[in-house]
This record gives sequence, structure tokens and C-alpha cells, in this order.
Amino acid sequence: MELRKDPITRSWVVVGHRERPPVAAEPCPLCPGQESLSKTVFVLPETGEWQVRVIPHFDPLYRIESEAARQAEGIYDRMLPLGAHEILIETREHHLRTSQMPDEAIERILDAYAHRIRDLKLDLRFKYVTVFKNCGPLAGEEWSHSHSQITATTFVPRRILYELRAARDYFQQKERCVFCDILRQEERQGKRLVDTEGEYLAFCPYASRVPYEVWLIGRKHNHQFETPRPGARRRDLAALLGRTLRRLGQVAADYHLVVHTAPNTQHTKAELSDYWKTLAEDYHWHIEILPIVEQRSKSYSIKEVYFNALPPEQAAERLRQIDPGAV
Repeated sequence: MELRKDPITRSWVVVGHRERPPVAAEPCPLCPGQESLSKTVFVLPETGEWQVRVIPHFDPLYRIESEAARQAEGIYDRMLPLGAHEILIETREHHLRTSQMPDEAIERILDAYAHRIRDLKLDLRFKYVTVFKNCGPLAGEEWSHSHSQITATTFVPRRILYELRAARDYFQQKERCVFCDILRQEERQGKRLVDTEGEYLAFCPYASRVPYEVWLIGRKHNHQFETPRPGARRRDLAALLGRTLRRLGQVAADYHLVVHTAPNTQHTKAELSDYWKTLAEDYHWHIEILPIVEQRSKSYSIKEVYFNALPPEQAAERLRQIDPGAV
């Protein structure tokens, strides 16, 4: 298995990883009582019975004991899959979905996200830490037990690079954060706004890629998810996330969730040096949720050109009308 870089799009592709066919494991390897199957990386709470547990992935895409060994093959670049790949078990209860959890349990998951991002960024080999959740079989969920995944890589994912470039260019032109401008306009206009809680809001993006796409973002500027602003209440974010997932559950059972945070600024490679100069001012962390409403979508046949039959204004209106208390 190795990583190969596309010289045009600058994206890295994992080549040679053979996914194991899904197996109905009995008992579930993520359930309590199966702790001997894997090493514990992190738990919450730190004492007593665990409620959130982080373990190494059973079949990782990236391996922390590897070396990058980056080399050229003619004009191309390749390297070994150095990195980390973890599973974050969100609850002890096998059949409990994130949307069904109380706010304090979702807050615990968010706290674990932040802890793992901070810890993995201490390894200066890693340029980026991605936290994501694939919920449901259409999203490629590996186990039905509620879980998220965390990867640390020696490269920055292409989507994040696009955001970094756009945010930097916007800031150079206007000396303002583009994300802050977006959320102010969305809140002022209200037509794509879904919900708010404390200093956080949820809205359907103006150019939503799929029906009912929702972003969660804080009103107060902050480029790092893992480092809360002084006075910020992560419980408010947890409450908003829970209500948003319950709303989305009424229109789509499956979804992708990704936390977008700043890259590892301790990494000093030239690839990121241009972004670090104003990164704290121009970038803004956020959470993106992409529901899977259509099993057959043109968005997957023509990459980077998305086809969304549902205007985000109508999606937001529909989501606002849904009772977020329903599970």
C-alpha cells in the first residue's frame, strides 16, 4: 500500500488498500467487554467506566510506525502511508445513535475530538488531522455501533487546501474572514438558517452540494476546533448538533460528517508556510454534514461539479419545520 500524488489536482490517493468485506461481527468489537481486542488510546471519563473510547483502527489506512519515504517516480511523487488512523467509540450502548444521545454525551464526543486533534498535532510529522463520521450503510459505515474516525496525515486533504487558499485570498483582499462574512449574511437574511444555540448556528450553504447539506459554525472567530475560544460553551454546540442530526434524520438516515479545522501550524514544510502568515485571522473551523438523500447522484459521476435538485432555501425551510425533539 502506498500514497500517490496527482500532479494536477495535488490530491493524494491511497493505492493498494484492500478493504475487508463487511462482516456481521458477533460480538461487536466496539462494545464493552471487548476491550482486549484493541489498545485503548484515550477514554472519557478518565476514571471509572468509560463512556467514550478511542482505539487504533483494526485495518488502518495510515500507520504511525511507518516512515514517509517520499520519492519521485519520473514527474510523479509517491510515499508510504505514514500517519494515524483511529476509531472513536461514541457510546457504550450498541444501538444508540448520536442523534439519540443527550447533550452531555454529545459534548463528551466533541471533547474527545478536540483532545485527539491536539494530541496528534504534537507529532510534527503530521500536517493535518481529520475527524469524520460515516453514518449508515450508504455512507460506508463500518460498524453499526455509533463511532467516528480520526486520521492524521503527512499531507493536507485537497478540500482543506481549497478552503485555505480561498480564505487567504479573501483576507488579502478585504482583511476579513470569509467564513465570518458568510455567517453574518446567513444570519441576517435568515432564509438558509436552520437553528442557533448560544454562539453557534446551523445553516444550509448557499451552494449546497447535496440536498439538506448543513454547516455548523461559531459566530466568534476561531481557526482551531480543538482550542475553544475563552468563554465558549461546547455544550451549546453539542445541543445544536444533536437537534440538527434529529432534523436531518427525518429526511435522510445516512450522512457524512467532517470537522474542518486548521492544519498543524507546528509543521514547517514550505507547502503550508504561505497559509500560516494569516491563518489565525483568515480561517474559521466548522462542521460539515452531507446527508445521503439520493442513492443515485450525478455529483458522484462528475467530481467537483455538484448537482443538487433541492435549493438550500427550501431545504432550510423544511428543516426548520421539523421538530428536533423527535428521534
